[in-house]
Amino acid sequence: MLSPPIYAVVPAAGIGKRMGSEIPKQYLTINDKCIIEYALQPLLDYPTIEKVIVSLSADDQWFSKLPIASHPKLTTVVGGNERADSVLNALNILPNSQLESGFVMVHDGARPCLTSQDITHLIENVNNDQGAILGSLVKDTMKRVNAGGIIENTVSRERLYHALTPQMFATKQLTAALTSALAQGIEITDEASAMEWQGQSVKIVEGRSDNIKVTRPEDLNIARVFLQAHQVTQCSENEND
Repeated sequence: MLSPPIYAVVPAAGIGKRMGSEIPKQYLTINDKCIIEYALQPLLDYPTIEKVIVSLSADDQWFSKLPIASHPKLTTVVGGNERADSVLNALNILPNSQLESGFVMVHDGARPCLTSQDITHLIENVNNDQGAILGSLVKDTMKRVNAGGIIENTVSRERLYHALTPQMFATKQLTAALTSALAQGIEITDEASAMEWQGQSVKIVEGRSDNIKVTRPEDLNIARVFLQAHQVTQCSENEND
């Protein structure tokens, strides 16, 4: 297990247009609890994560009202126009000593089903020379289409993964990669893509496929089922302790 400090960053400045909701998707509720609260709780509970930094929109009016907002390990920053900007804004509040020696994991604020077991698995696969991300193997047949929506070919799903979060890297390396990519106008879809662009080695760590990102309205019900299953499993484990 890594001994240097570990931090978590949760970019949550987006508005989630595909949800068609009047409020950002991270503030939609499942069983009277916001999606972002579910996303943050495993990070806040994990003993070796020292600080969790949430990047919020400048006009966010919801987060400060949540009970979790007062957690002692949590702090907030104003995010940017893009995900990479929001992550960098969070990293930039860390002291230089922590930027030099620490590690950071970045987790989506709209992924409510993360487990502590997956966090542990991720940490165990990261070192100073190689970052890692959670991923799940593609199970369905994959099709590539043209601009008109017509199938061009079937893509082999062998060794093909869905990229999940958290994604974890040495803080210094990720900061440099994001800064350089943004300066050169490179499109960054996740933290791994910035590291890949710089030629850095990134490992895929097999994670749970129920670690879904709530993007569309139907995802809320799917997440609700997964969260209920997690709760049943946790209760069973506690009873056996």
